[in-house]
Parts: sequence; C-alpha cells; structure tokens
Amino acid sequence: MTLPWRYLPRTLCLETSSPRIPKKCPSPSLGAFWTSGTKLSLHTKPRMPPCDFTPERYQSFAYTRVLDIHEKHLSPALTTYFPEPLLLHQGHMEWLFDYQGNRYLDFFSGIVTVSVGHCHPKVNAVAQKQMGRLWHTSCHFFHPQIHEYAEKLSALLPEPLKVIFLMNSGSEANDLAMLMARAHSHNTDIISFRGGYHGSSPYTLSLSNVGLFKMTLPSGTGCQSTMCPDVFRGLWGGSHCRDSPVQTIRKCTCAPDCCQAKDRYIEQFKDTLNTSVAKSIAGFFVEPIQGVNGVVQYPKGFLKEAFKLVRERGGVCVADEVQTGFGRLGSHFWGFQTHGVLPDIVTMAKGIANGFPMAAVVTTPEIAKSLAKSLCHFNTFGGNPMACAIGSAVLEVIKEENLQENSHEVGIYMLLKFAELRDEFEIIGDVRGKGLMIGIEMVKDKMSCQPLPREEVSQIHEDCKNMGLLIGRGGIFSQTFRIAPSMCVTKPDADFAVEVFRSALIQHMERKAK
Repeated sequence: MTLPWRYLPRTLCLETSSPRIPKKCPSPSLGAFWTSGTKLSLHTKPRMPPCDFTPERYQSFAYTRVLDIHEKHLSPALTTYFPEPLLLHQGHMEWLFDYQGNRYLDFFSGIVTVSVGHCHPKVNAVAQKQMGRLWHTSCHFFHPQIHEYAEKLSALLPEPLKVIFLMNSGSEANDLAMLMARAHSHNTDIISFRGGYHGSSPYTLSLSNVGLFKMTLPSGTGCQSTMCPDVFRGLWGGSHCRDSPVQTIRKCTCAPDCCQAKDRYIEQFKDTLNTSVAKSIAGFFVEPIQGVNGVVQYPKGFLKEAFKLVRERGGVCVADEVQTGFGRLGSHFWGFQTHGVLPDIVTMAKGIANGFPMAAVVTTPEIAKSLAKSLCHFNTFGGNPMACAIGSAVLEVIKEENLQENSHEVGIYMLLKFAELRDEFEIIGDVRGKGLMIGIEMVKDKMSCQPLPREEVSQIHEDCKNMGLLIGRGGIFSQTFRIAPSMCVTKPDADFAVEVFRSALIQHMERKAK
C-alpha cells in the first residue's frame, strides 16, 4: 500500500510521541506515524498526563494486512473514525495504546461502554477466575452468579422495578421491552423522540429516529416519532431550561420554576397523541439524555408530564438507560431519577459489564407476568456465568471506588471548562450534559447555529486524535462531539482533554484564515 503524504517516518515525528513510545518500531512495516497537516510547536502542544502502565509489544498482523482483511472479509456496513483507522492493541483504565505503542486518552470509552476503565484489575481478576470455573450453562439450569447479580442489581432500582431479564445487547433489551409493552397493554403504537436511538435490530430500527440508521426496506411497524424537546436546536428553550451546570446561551423568558419551553413541547407531544397514534397506545420510549443525537437534554419537568399523558392512554413508559445508567450522570445512579420519574420498564447495556456483552430489562412483576402469559421467553447467552460475574464486579467497583461521585465532580469541572471554550470560540454553539456525558455542538456561527460542515468537524476530530485524545461524534449532521470517558478519569485528564480540544480549534481557525 502506498502511504499518503501525511505519513512521515517515525524517527522524524518523535516530538508528537508519548514519552513511553519506543524510538524504533516493532517491524519495518509499522514504521509510519500519522501527523497533522498543521504542525504545533512543542510549547503549544498539550502535555499528556503520566501513565505508569507499559503496553506489551505488538506482534500481530501488519497494518496493511489488517486493512486488506477488513476490506475482503468484514462487513462493508462497518464504519470507522478517521481516514486512517486506528489499530488498537491494548487498554489500561482511561488509556488506549495502538499497534505502534502510541498512547491515547480514551474519552469515548468504546461508545459510552467502558464504565470503570479498560481492563480494570478487579474486573479482570473476577473474569479470569470465573473463566476457569464455568463459562456457560443455559437458562434451564441455576448457577449462583445469576442470582447474586440479580440481587445486587435489583437493590439499585426502586419498587416495583424488581424483575430482571438478562440479555446481550442494548438492541436486544429494547426489542424485548417493545414486546413487553405490547403484551401488557394489548396495544401496538409506540412513541419515541426524533433524534432518539434505541438499537439497530429490525424491531428497534423503527423506534430509532436518526436518518443514518433508517432503511428503504421495511422494518418494525407501529412506531411514531414525536418532536424532540431540544432546548438548543429546537423551536423553544433557552438559558433556564435544562438540568445541567451549563445552560444554552439562547435566552428565554422562563422562570427558574416555570419553563414555558416545556409547556410548548408538551403541546406538541399532545398533538402526536391526538393525530398520529391510536386512542390507546403501547408505550413511550425515551433516553433520559439522548446519546447518539449528541447528548441532547430536555426541559426540566417535561418527562414527568409526558409520562402522565402516556399512562392516560394505557401505555407504559420505558427508560432507555443504555448510555445514561450506572452512575455516569453523577447526581444519580439512573438517568430517569434526574427527571423525577418512575418508568414501568428500564433497559440497560453498555456500561453494565464494562464492555463484556451484557444487557438487561428490568420491569414490574405485573408487566413480567403479562409477557409470560403471551410467550415462553428465553435467551441462550443472556445471564451466562461470565457476564454475571463481570457485571457483579463492575457494581462493586463503582461503589468501592466512588465512581458515581467521581463522575459528578469531574463532570462538573470539565463541563465548566468546556463552557469557557464556548465563550472563546464562535464555532462552539453549545456545551451540555451531566456528569461524564457531555456534548459539544459545533456551528458555523452562534447567530445562525447552522451545523459546522462535516469535513471541518472531521478535521478537528483528527487533530484531537493526533494529539492523543479520542472523542466521539453525534448529532443528526455529525456536528456534535461526544465526551464520555470511563468513570475513573481525573481532573488532570480533563485538563488535558480541554487543552487538546482548544489546540485543535486554534489549528482549525488558522486553516480557515489561510
């Protein structure tokens, strides 16, 4: 493969390397290192926090062979970040290492999944011990790990949310929740927000309302979208409306205890109920904070009124906690708690097992019995001994290391730091979020709020990676950076991330000025 001009020999790029990167590459085929087209001088390049972990030497396929295998044998629907995709080799807590030994601060944690840190020592030890004892049985046999985990998880949820169905992914969990809602209500129609993402199975594709995931082929039926009450990009909302340490700069006339934007969005929700669904509905699915859509928050009090309207129509309320659960939002363990509501069904995945395939649906005894009357439900791998042992270890680590409290403290600290950048740069339209779930929405300018062109956002994204910071993307136009590190991150990590992002924005402005 001919290397692009932006690749330079590693020996010419040592100033961009981590202190732990060896001066020689593992093999001649690995002797290239990506550098930004715009070079930062040494005194402007943010200094990466120290790390006391040394990765193993990479000894697998050459990068060119990986690209070849990917093209020939892996799904063409798979997408990757960056023009030259990262080939990752090892992880340690908040850090990732690529095949060349380059170190990155992981501020997207495997799409909001690595909750307590890559290869956390306690979780590793539990996994290794269980691997030597029992990998798998089936749902037809008991094993203590599933009962231990069920008891621990149920203790973290309020009454009457006490019946647990264990699954393998968020899509599976939301699939089952849709089935539960329909079996219990004996209705079909389900409502979800525009911009909401609830999975990519045939059922949940109809529930997800992000254009990128929509198909021209038929998927599930009976799902209707309703207006997302986005107080930044939506029709209404402003500087008093959302539950976040940082408010949108758009002004509003709302009082702290009376949100006019909420009232207007509720009228739109009522309009959907009156025009787009049957008189009786199955339910309403909602993320406490939208993840894929770029960490979108709703007006305070909105969900409380929306839940009431749904229940008046015979429907159940489903909180999709796949990204927001397990203490990530800091102030509460579950996202629905931040809205002061009690859902009928809760779905969870991702951070539940720190990256091990695991998910769950938690509901009331009444709804669980309705499902049991309708079908015999089982899941071959759901709740297997490995998953339950790891899930239990994750819950223990969150408690022992005060990670929910850390999410709250470091999250507020970082939100306020990013808000200072919003005030400094015209192209940052909004900074929002709670805890360690943060969105930074990029715009052409604050007056128009038009999304910054995708290619410009991509270059900023690339520049962050070149300085050792990995962040996510989101939003309908891929215009929002998503910040969701493992909950073990520190304030020095946050300082580095903010400085890298600031440096990337300066590079962007310099390119625009040429």
